[in-house]
Amino acid sequence: MLSIRGLYEIAIPVRQLQRAESFYRDVLGLRVGLRDERRKWLFLRVAGAAGMIVLQEHDGEFPSYHFAFTVNESDLERAAAVLRECGVPTRGPIAHSWIPGTSVYFEDLDGHELELFTPST
Repeated sequence: MLSIRGLYEIAIPVRQLQRAESFYRDVLGLRVGLRDERRKWLFLRVAGAAGMIVLQEHDGEFPSYHFAFTVNESDLERAAAVLRECGVPTRGPIAHSWIPGTSVYFEDLDGHELELFTPST
């Protein structure tokens, strides 16, 4: 058995890299780690060195993906309010007894379902 402790990086396709960058930087507050102009990829840092999202510009159709960001319980409601203030519809908060934790769901500009998740203590 491997001793996996978490997820460090996820790569997702986007239709327009510049438009996606604005959403992930300006709305979600992620920071640019590396810009690869040749491949049209953008590596964005999540919470400093906690992990990365790689936006990969892709022509044509692609499936939508789902992934979640962990947030502090005290920040969940405020984060959802900030999303709504930025014009991003949200669902939740939704309590999950089986995890346990609470989530707020929303979509990025390319239809990927994102989640803000706070584990119950």
